[in-house]
Amino acid sequence: MSSVLFDVPGPRARLRHRLYAVIGTLVLVAGIGFVIYRFAESGQFEGRKWSWLEYKNIQLTLVDALLNTLKAFGLGAVFALVFGAIFAAGQLSDHKVIRVPSMLIVELFRAVPLVVLIFVFHYGVSLGPPLYSVVLGLTLYNGSVLAEVFRAGVLSLPRGQSEAAYAVGMRKTQVMRHVLLPQAVRAMLPAIISQLVVLLKDTALGFLITYDELLDFARDIGSQFQFGRPLVPVTIIVAAIYISMCLLLTWLATYLEKRSRRDKKVIELEKKPAEDVVAAAV
Repeated sequence: MSSVLFDVPGPRARLRHRLYAVIGTLVLVAGIGFVIYRFAESGQFEGRKWSWLEYKNIQLTLVDALLNTLKAFGLGAVFALVFGAIFAAGQLSDHKVIRVPSMLIVELFRAVPLVVLIFVFHYGVSLGPPLYSVVLGLTLYNGSVLAEVFRAGVLSLPRGQSEAAYAVGMRKTQVMRHVLLPQAVRAMLPAIISQLVVLLKDTALGFLITYDELLDFARDIGSQFQFGRPLVPVTIIVAAIYISMCLLLTWLATYLEKRSRRDKKVIELEKKPAEDVVAAAV
């Protein structure tokens, strides 16, 4: 099937694409093999550099660092979603006194780098424990991005949705909360999950203000001389943990999207008998 911007490739094009895929795969495998070879040549796979995994105290410290990362992610994700929903509604308000400040706040925190926000809150404002600065920075930065995502999702909905809600006597706040935002969240779910993945990775910036998360754990253990300064092995373990969590979020997004499609099909099947009854009555 072809579209305006894409034509179905012919036999020669498909063969060429397969060739490109094989060459790309070989280059990728060769690159990974070269990195592994260099690691082995520099002694990164020696037993001494991996012996830190055998110590129970270090294992418990790793678990604590993982929990701290998940704590910062969980709090930042919840607050960012709430922040995004509130300021998306503010930007869509009919009242200029609400719409303009909401737009200024969103544009401000979208433009400021996250690391600058964390530094300002921790060293400038001195909020207290590093967790507060990390969570507040994650909330403001990612919440501003999510506000734009929610706003785009609401604007993408058919006008008939809001007009029907107004027709039954709902106020704009009720329309936004009960009709538009739930549909916008469903429509923009892939973009929302993608931003949450970014938020998860941004928690690593907490090590800059000595927040005890995974990257700070890697820096601490990687500098230990008694284990031969195993910075690369620790980084490999921490990277694997981050990749696993990001893949889990991606799987969750795929699952929710499939479930929402399945729910829509159920609703359509439930509506058909009623439509048949009306047609028969006519």
